[in-house]
Amino acid sequence: MPDANIRIPEEAKDRLAAIAAGEGLSLRAYLARLAETLLTPAERAERAERAHVLLRDWNGYAPTEAEQRELDSELDRRLHEAGPR
Repeated sequence: MPDANIRIPEEAKDRLAAIAAGEGLSLRAYLARLAETLLTPAERAERAERAHVLLRDWNGYAPTEAEQRELDSELDRRLHEAGPR
């Protein structure tokens, strides 16, 4: 497979190279491994949908959109109350 050139700030390259070296990898190998471990937005959405279906099938939990928004708002409120840690 041919290599690609990616332009990033020198500081970012140096930081990634130091992280790679700390793991005994070249920057090229580290970035290739990183790319394999991260999910694309489409993959994340697919996993979320699969998890939703599994949860619904397992225990019948299937909130409506309105219920989900209410639950999300409640979680946001509680997180805001807890503040930064």
